[in-house]
Amino acid sequence: MANELRFQTSTLPGRVAAILILAVPALVFSLAAQRGAAAPAPAHAAKAQSETNAITHEPPAIPVEQIVQKFGDRELEFKKERDNYTYTQTFVVQVIDSDGQVAGEHRMTSDILFTPEGKRYEKVISAPPPTLERAGMVLSQQDLDDVENVQPFVLTTSDLPKYDVKYVGREQVDELSTYVFDVAPKKLEKNQRYFQGRIWVDDKDLNIVKSDGKAVPDIIKKNSENIFPRFETFRENIEGHYWFPTYTRSDDVLHFSTGPIHMRMTIRYANYKRFGATIKIGTPVEIKEDKKPTKP
Repeated sequence: MANELRFQTSTLPGRVAAILILAVPALVFSLAAQRGAAAPAPAHAAKAQSETNAITHEPPAIPVEQIVQKFGDRELEFKKERDNYTYTQTFVVQVIDSDGQVAGEHRMTSDILFTPEGKRYEKVISAPPPTLERAGMVLSQQDLDDVENVQPFVLTTSDLPKYDVKYVGREQVDELSTYVFDVAPKKLEKNQRYFQGRIWVDDKDLNIVKSDGKAVPDIIKKNSENIFPRFETFRENIEGHYWFPTYTRSDDVLHFSTGPIHMRMTIRYANYKRFGATIKIGTPVEIKEDKKPTKP
């Protein structure tokens, strides 16, 4: 249920696996955030960069169990609704060297579309030659699958039995008053991916509006370390009471037995359009490397 971006030792450029070329045991790990990939972050994302609001322990207006059930129902509705939308996804991954410079990059922009028969598919519209290989890496298909399935975390009523959901308190996120919950998987099933972290739920419509956490579990095997970074995903109100993921960012240092690796990643979801309708929310634009996401 998460986007795991993997890197491992190999001397075979062009492998679909993400490869970290080192004369050491394989390092397999997920990615962290990038600077300057797509459109500016949502307003509440930009604000979160400069300030952290205190979480109060004020009790919710209705029983916690009702809030959880209602946002689970909302998430189930939203998941079905999002499957009826096309959108543009811009995904950028960077490796950062010890001087803070970009040592390599992978950038791809795709349109998520429908055939005339209504079948959903992905069309890559921009994919400059990646330079991650000069930093010793290329991406695996599993990395891309995680971008689709984990970062835009959705917690539906059918998923709730897999998780422990604990009420933390209330927090103001930009103009939104939210309930805050910690979320963790009850059990780690083999070959399954999960989200572990924190979610923010709008206290009016009971929609998840933000998530902050990581994909679990980390996978440590002989000659292989698969470690995952923290990420934040922000949603925006696109239509009615539906809140769609529009921006994911991560900036993390992943600690391996051979030493730390600094990764950055951003994912921007833009131009949402319902199949047969049009609802645009902006176009991806380039941001200078020395700029942080700001409110448009």
